[in-house]
Amino acid sequence: MKRARIAWAGAVHDAIEIDGQLELQTAAFRGRRVAFDDVVWLPPLAPVPHARTVLALGLNYADHAKELAFKPPTEPLAFAKGEASLIGHRAHTVRPAGVQFMHYECELAVVIGRAARRVKRDDAYDFVAGYTVANDYAIRDYLENWYRPNLRVKNRDTCTPIGPWLVDAADVADPMNLALQTTVNGAVTQRGNTGDMVFDIPALIAYFSSFMTLQPGDLILTGTPDGVVDCQPGDVVITSIDGIGDLHNTITAPASSA
Repeated sequence: MKRARIAWAGAVHDAIEIDGQLELQTAAFRGRRVAFDDVVWLPPLAPVPHARTVLALGLNYADHAKELAFKPPTEPLAFAKGEASLIGHRAHTVRPAGVQFMHYECELAVVIGRAARRVKRDDAYDFVAGYTVANDYAIRDYLENWYRPNLRVKNRDTCTPIGPWLVDAADVADPMNLALQTTVNGAVTQRGNTGDMVFDIPALIAYFSSFMTLQPGDLILTGTPDGVVDCQPGDVVITSIDGIGDLHNTITAPASSA
């Protein structure tokens, strides 16, 4: 099942996709269907009573590491992001004034379904609620260390579109064999497959849970393949993963220089 979180008629609603429409799950409107174009799309994640942990991977595709003239890492290169960086489908991402190189990163995002601590690799998928598409924008101007991106590279407001759907884990037969693609203004600029990850999903869940507790609603952004290009204000970027969804995003200039 494809689940969404939207704003419509002055309220926030959970919804599911039925026959090309959104069917509202809110009690007062349950069963009512609305068109995709009539709503504001939010990250498809329910609010949680604690700060959400967003864990992201650097250089987790060998071809992307090669693209940047790096060797693939020997252990996960992880960094944390704040929840304020997350925005929804069809939202706008700000390109700061004066930067020279800002690029998308199409990534499979894993949503944790229950508390996970010291999880064995073979049991890792039991802790996954579902999957969504993430676009983890980066600004290379701000990069000081490829192995440990600083906050301005990856943790800015609006820099992580996510959605449009949260697809139940049970509906994804093999998350390690999904095609990824990015288009910029309709031209294909990136292709890859989740099977090319250096560290697969079970390895990542086992690794993170070995030293920290993963909570329901936490996210793991699993990295991107090669093919990243600079994006300018006005560019429409679509990051797509087979069976998960097509995430639309538009680059915009800041309201004032900053």
